[in-house]
Amino acid sequence: MPMDRPDLPLNGLRVFEAAYRQGSFTRAAIELRVTQAAVSHQVARLEDRLGVTLFVRASGGLVPTDEGRALYPVLEHGFDAMARTLDRITGHRHIETLKIGVVTTFAVGWLWPRLPEFRQEHPSIDLRISTNNNRVEILREGLDMAIRYGSGSWTGLESDVLLEAPLAPLCAPSMAEYLTTPESLSREVLLRSYRSDEWPRWFAEAGALCPPLTGPIFDSSLAMAEIASDGGGVALLPVEMFTRRIADGRLVQPFSTMVSASRYCLTWPADRPPTPAMRDFRSWLLTASAEPALGTSA
Repeated sequence: MPMDRPDLPLNGLRVFEAAYRQGSFTRAAIELRVTQAAVSHQVARLEDRLGVTLFVRASGGLVPTDEGRALYPVLEHGFDAMARTLDRITGHRHIETLKIGVVTTFAVGWLWPRLPEFRQEHPSIDLRISTNNNRVEILREGLDMAIRYGSGSWTGLESDVLLEAPLAPLCAPSMAEYLTTPESLSREVLLRSYRSDEWPRWFAEAGALCPPLTGPIFDSSLAMAEIASDGGGVALLPVEMFTRRIADGRLVQPFSTMVSASRYCLTWPADRPPTPAMRDFRSWLLTASAEPALGTSA
């Protein structure tokens, strides 16, 4: 027997969904092509109708209440299901948009060369990628999932480990000729990331004392790799992300010692029902990340 349905305030629910996803009444207004006042008014009317508060305003944007967090995934799933059904009814080939945030090093060093394979296998998924420097908020940026670098444990998120990312010094071939022992690194510029413990941990693993670290600090492994390949210093980098540069001789790994670091993980909101596109992308990523690196043999 069908469930009795109240008179659903569809306009208010649609506006709430956009405001939640965007994390801002202003950004939701831009998406919906209405005024910020209209968005605020619709959310206020919905809160009055439901008798609950859905958002709390904070300096960083909108903070959803427990009621708001409970309502959002239901609406998102419902709106997506309606869109798919309408496409089938009207005879349109359904194209599902999937928005993924990716830390730039992984996007360039691993994901991008493999995307043609994914697109060939899943032509009905419109994959849209935006890169970041590992600072990403999935819901507020309108993303479905994100690939990030870290421990694999983030509050409110589910995650799958894709690749471990052990670090090793990489440099230009001309510089590698003079690096005979870990101690010889003290004569070179050591390029550093914002994670200050990485070089000390590597030297400890290599059984050597870490010299004073005075080299420049970067928030991008790609920037460090570019400078290192030009002979501007030695960079401590996730080797797996730079296999192509090593293979073509732009970078050399002078020491076999590697130190365990963080890992690259696929993440998504724990309270969000996965869409078919999310499930397909996750399955493809897990399979692809278990295969040998491009250009290597098993």
